[in-house]
This record gives sequence, structure tokens and C-alpha cells, in this order.
Amino acid sequence: MSEITLPTEHQTPPNLKRAIFGSLIGTSLEWYDFFLYGSAAALVFSHVFFPGFDPKTGTLLAFATFSIGFIARPVGGVIAGHYGDRVGRKNVLLVTISLMGATTVGIGLVPSYDSIGIAAPILLIICRLVQGIALGGEWAGGALMIAERAPDARRGYLTSFVQVGVPIGTLLSTAVLFIMSAVLSDEDFLQWGWRIPFLLSIVVVAVGVYIRRQVAETPAFLAMKEDEEVVETADKRPPIIQVLKEQPKDVLRVVGIRAGADIVYYTCVTFMLTYVAQQLGLPREVGLIASLIGAGFQLFAYPAFARLGDRYGRRPVTVFGAALCALWVFAFFPLMDTKNAALIAIAVVSGLIFHAAMYGVQAAWICELFDTKHRYSGASLGYQLSGIVGGSLAPTISLALFNAFDSTLPIQIYVALGCVIVLITALATRETRGIDIMPASNKEL
Repeated sequence: MSEITLPTEHQTPPNLKRAIFGSLIGTSLEWYDFFLYGSAAALVFSHVFFPGFDPKTGTLLAFATFSIGFIARPVGGVIAGHYGDRVGRKNVLLVTISLMGATTVGIGLVPSYDSIGIAAPILLIICRLVQGIALGGEWAGGALMIAERAPDARRGYLTSFVQVGVPIGTLLSTAVLFIMSAVLSDEDFLQWGWRIPFLLSIVVVAVGVYIRRQVAETPAFLAMKEDEEVVETADKRPPIIQVLKEQPKDVLRVVGIRAGADIVYYTCVTFMLTYVAQQLGLPREVGLIASLIGAGFQLFAYPAFARLGDRYGRRPVTVFGAALCALWVFAFFPLMDTKNAALIAIAVVSGLIFHAAMYGVQAAWICELFDTKHRYSGASLGYQLSGIVGGSLAPTISLALFNAFDSTLPIQIYVALGCVIVLITALATRETRGIDIMPASNKEL
């Protein structure tokens, strides 16, 4: 029997396969580190690093350190974008994963407040800052490694595997915390058990670095560097200045379509863990299991919605997801308040699936908005700025609103408004489905 050969448009070249695998694994490992911190902030850090405060205030302070990582991310995005646009995407990604892993191990080694006093939360904040800088350069680089070599008609679907790294990271971090929480007593878990998942990042770093060393630089970046005309007339200003001068509205558009999606996600995952454990008085395993199930569904939801984005466009899929999430949030807390584990899981899973409609198409859409010469800088800056106004503040604002009003209605309104902003921004952002993102004079490459 002769071998069946797929049409060219359905083949995945070896370099593209390695890029997809490298970006997927690397991003998964990066997000494992980042989400591990968020889960620990919700469940552990108020006891370990802020023991002198009441539980609500201690958790609020722990979420504040969580927010610091987001504030540092645009700094990392600017730094990584500069070198990623000037010297290449690949080497920057090797640095980000190494730095991320090292600081995560460092968090696992920080002594408690009871051991060294105020120095403990200070060291925690320093580690979190460095962690945020590392992650700030990660997402855009991983997305570009795929987007800049993917076929135009399949770019959304293939690039969505960078987004799939998010639920994989959630699954890994939540599963490890769940296992440690389940097999240890509360005392042992709070004293030392929570540290084990952080220390495991030393394995994460070794695997991630090995995989990323095997991935070649992107054709679009190489084409730009090899074009003599482009080199001779290159803008000598830093890429971040170029993108702010030439495409400032696109940076703001990225913030607009991203921030609301972050608000949905971190309310549904991070704040939910605190709400279930502290307000509802349920075992922390209830929230962790719901998060695990939701992340499992997202593994398939991201590529599915991205494929729809390749067929119908990035804009309509995003608008659909934003509208669903704006309605969903008004059912989310009533389902949680039943204290029924199955209904809590349904609330979380449905929210994360609706969120996937927004997030699944964003990797391709954001990359397609920017010119090759400052694409890393533009994509990083817009993505990470949205993290500050969206994800970083979502758990803190949600908790503050609940403490102030003793009601979840203000939180629901807050999340719904974020979704409305996504919807409006998406409608105001140009459709990019199927465009050619190679440098203009190098289309044949």
C-alpha cells in the first residue's frame, strides 16, 4: 500500500512541529510556576508570611504580592521584546524559562515569618518581582515561535497551543498542591508541604531548557535580518519606542481584548479558591478539584475556538465569548453558594469554557496586529499591560468588594463590565484572519 500524502496546506513541517512542542511545553512549565504562586497565595501565604493579621486581611496581603508579579510583567515584556526583536526569539525564551524556574525554587526556600520576621515577606516579594519579569517575556516569544512559521490559514489553530500551556500549567500546579494537601495534615501542609511543588521547578527548568534548545529561530525574523535593504534602513530606535510611535492604538486594543478575559479567569480560578475555603467553609479540595476539571476542558476548548477563529475570524469568536461570560457571571456565585461540589464544578467549568472563546484566538490575533520588526515588543507590552489592569487586580478587587459590601453582586458587575470592554474593543479591532505576516520583501521565505 502506498503512503498517503496530505495536501501541502495540511502538512506540518518538522521545524513547525518542534516549535509547537517547544512553545507548548515551555509555556506550560512557565505557567505552572506562575499559577502555583496564585494557588499558594489563596491557600497558604496568609498563614506563612502574614500570620499577624486576621484571615481576610492576610489573604488580601497575599493577593497583593500576587499582583506584584503582574506589575513586573510589562518590565519583562519590554526587556524581552527589545532583545527578541533585535537578536532573535529563541535565545530570549531560554533566558525566561531559566529565570522563572530559579525564582520559583527560591520561593520554596524562603523562610516563614515566624523564622525571620519581616524579611520573609520582603524576600517573597523580591522573588515574585523577578518571576513576573521572567513571565513578561515568555508568552509573546512562545506565540511568535509558532505564528511566524505557521501557514496563514491555520495560524489561529496552531498558535492556540501556546494558550493550551495555560490549562496545562494550571493542571500541574493544582494537581501537585492537591496531592500534597490530601496526603498531609493541615499542620504539615502549612509548615513544609506547600514548598515541595515550588522546589520541583528545578526539574521543570531542565526539561524546558532542553526542549527549547532544539527549536530553530523563526523564518520571519531571519528573513527580516537577512534582507539587506531592511538592515540598511532599519530604525535605530528601541523596538518599544517604534511600536509606541507607529502602532500605539494596537497596543491599547490588545489591552482591551485581554484585560476582561483575565478578570474572568482569575475570578473564576484564584478568587474562587479563597471564596470556597473561607466564605463557604468547604474543604480546599472542593475548589481545587473544580479548577482541575475546568482546566481539563480548556485543553480542548482553546484549539476548538481557535479553529473557529481560522474559519470565521478572530473578532466574532471573541465577541461571542465576551457576551457569554458577561451573562455567565450572574449564575456563577449563586451556583457556588449552594455549597454543592458538583454545582461548584459546573460553575467553574462553564466559565472557563466561555473564557476559552476569548482567549483561544488571542495568540494569533495579537501577533498578526504588529509588524515583524517590533512584533515581540508590541505583543509583549499589550499582553502584559492587560495583566496589570485585568488579572493582577481581579482577586484583590473581588475580595475587597466582597469585604466592603458583604455581597457578590458588586463582583458580578465588575466582571461583567470587563467582558463588555472586551466586546467593544473587539468590534473596534481590525480582523486579521489569514493575513501574511512575513516581511514584505521576503514573502518567498
